[in-house]
Amino acid sequence: MEFAITFKGDIDPKRTVKLVQMAEQAGFTHAWFFDSHVLWRECFVTMAMCAEHTEKIKFGTCVTNPGVRDWSVQASLWSTLAIQSGGRVVMGAGRGDSSRRVLGQKPLTIETLVEFGDAVKKMVKGESVQYEQDLAPVQIPWAPGLDLPVWYAAYGPKALTATGQHADGLIIQLADPFLVKWFTDQALEAGKAAGRDMSTFNVMSAAPVWVGDMATARANTRWFPAMVGNHVADLVERYGKEGGSVPKRLTDYIEGRKGYDYRHHADKNADHLGFISNEIIDSFGVLGDVDAQVAKMRELESVGVTQFNIYLMCGDEERIVEEYAQHVLPRFK
Repeated sequence: MEFAITFKGDIDPKRTVKLVQMAEQAGFTHAWFFDSHVLWRECFVTMAMCAEHTEKIKFGTCVTNPGVRDWSVQASLWSTLAIQSGGRVVMGAGRGDSSRRVLGQKPLTIETLVEFGDAVKKMVKGESVQYEQDLAPVQIPWAPGLDLPVWYAAYGPKALTATGQHADGLIIQLADPFLVKWFTDQALEAGKAAGRDMSTFNVMSAAPVWVGDMATARANTRWFPAMVGNHVADLVERYGKEGGSVPKRLTDYIEGRKGYDYRHHADKNADHLGFISNEIIDSFGVLGDVDAQVAKMRELESVGVTQFNIYLMCGDEERIVEEYAQHVLPRFK
């Protein structure tokens, strides 16, 4: 299993570079960045900066979306970053949550996400793409010809089906092994039904980590289930609580949810966290001593996770990377 880190874009740039360098030296394979341009700093600038100071680690968005940049701009950004990093890029994409909602817009459709992923992938390869009727076909003459990996963030049945049919990987913002398997199985089954070879399909579990006592761990990661609750609320609104489309284990915890302030998205000190129980915090994140960390990683690996991605935004970031470098990653080599 691979290991990765994610930044939301609020850490000092020089410190971000040092953390990525630490992670690369420790054996982490990917550094991911939230793409929410109003809430946090522009991720492509930060990725380019970090790529300049590293040699092996790959960079990706966790996640970008079709609705905040023209698609040719996206393709140009990925092509430029690919050239400057030596091809160390992966595009994580979704429908658009915080980056669009903070502007008063709704997430886009799954169909649009698939069209977007396909169009950007082709443009980075150097192919001609016409993605809007009123635009001329776009072909980037200096494109690197890279086969850009595209991973989708997905929760609902429709999104999971599209991921299995079209994407190179699945991004799941959860570390609950039961739920991760429930999501993963749907994507894999959809891909196999479409005739795809799923043997190289990637599955990411992304969640915050805290190595240490449980009281501090819960206090520093309580924000995460609240963030995930936005996606669950969307699922419940679309599919309802009954019928098996959304498991009861996933929906029960949002009963007391009274709203979400996107100005405090992924903020451990936000005011909208009161409905989150300790049981959910423990389930969704990876908390406790080193043995507990390793045990949960083994569980996630056993249900098909190929990459665990630490949401590095709970404090003590250097210590967390060092704990994993010394005590966790060596157990998975």
